[in-house]
Amino acid sequence: MPHITIRPFNTSMLKKRLYGDTKLLFKAIDLVNSDEMVAVEVKGIQFLLHIKKGRDSWILKYDKITRPLDVNLIKKALDDISRELNLNILNSNITIHHNRAKIANRYEKSIEDFVNIKFPFKEVSIEVGFGSGKHILYQAVNNPDELFIGIEIHTPSAKQLLRQIELKRLNNIWVINYDARLLLEVIPSNSIHKIFVHFPVPWDKKPHRRVISTSFLDEAMRVLKKGGKLELRTDSDNYFWYSLNTFLDKHSIAIEIQKNISVGVISKYEARWLKQKKNIYDIFVTSLENSKDREVNFDFNFDGVRYSNSILEKIPTKPILFQDFFIHFERFYRVDETTALIKVSFGSFNRPEQKYIYLSSRDSYYFGLNPINSQTGYKAHLKIKEYLNG
Repeated sequence: MPHITIRPFNTSMLKKRLYGDTKLLFKAIDLVNSDEMVAVEVKGIQFLLHIKKGRDSWILKYDKITRPLDVNLIKKALDDISRELNLNILNSNITIHHNRAKIANRYEKSIEDFVNIKFPFKEVSIEVGFGSGKHILYQAVNNPDELFIGIEIHTPSAKQLLRQIELKRLNNIWVINYDARLLLEVIPSNSIHKIFVHFPVPWDKKPHRRVISTSFLDEAMRVLKKGGKLELRTDSDNYFWYSLNTFLDKHSIAIEIQKNISVGVISKYEARWLKQKKNIYDIFVTSLENSKDREVNFDFNFDGVRYSNSILEKIPTKPILFQDFFIHFERFYRVDETTALIKVSFGSFNRPEQKYIYLSSRDSYYFGLNPINSQTGYKAHLKIKEYLNG
């Protein structure tokens, strides 16, 4: 990902102003190790840059929590700031390749786009972790009247699919670079035709990281229409049996199992596994009932929460556990005498969120996007407000 290696410089030169096309919003100093965060805005998108300080050289790079999908925005910010301040660059990988295929940005969606959404297609399917995009592209080409939502946490894969959408001139794929387990929580009930989960990472040593879980299944069945299907495809014996047992614990569903069936499109990895005579399992889980609508209009405001001189000393730094969620105030940054930036993890144990809270004597808010509109996230937010209020 984009970054530059630079000689140390006087960061007091970083002022709130325009640097070329990049607007610098504020900078904040880590209270533990003196690293700094620089908040910027490029083409209306706000994100953080991280100044990681070494003895003889520093690295100026993106912050992974607020990272935009379009890495050219990061490159632009790094280039604008380094040029305006005439920084001594030792190494760089921020060249913008204008000859590469364009990205279909109009089909890139954020999680906020799905709150109270009315889909423009009658049939909507979701693919969780589309990887190379081969399957979702195949489905979109062969089903032009159906919308396919691709969810991928791996940013380069999301970018590549957006390029393919542009090259193939498709209009029935949306791409979201996010955790599918979180996104499902904001999808309206009874609105999805199919959910594809093809070859998820088995996570045999870290089963809590698996996509398939009891809570994921509950959300999948809620968003699926009556008669809609969740389709799991895996080459892992362990994942197959784990998932089957998870599905069998659910009431009011139908389960169908197939093994080594022929399908219309396969990935290069699946082709390799088939040559090796490796078993490929398919489990189809059908929703048999309509689900209730879910409340998703939560207010993630910080009304009444203001910075005080003692607030950072009072906030606990160890994880705080509740019955079905947690809060962890991870890092603290000083913006000025009346403003701080706080990095916090929170939410459910198997699908947490990370955000930055901008806390000042005038106003306070989540930097960038608000948390997802989930009941668990909202309960965690209310507890965060309690701790910030002292």
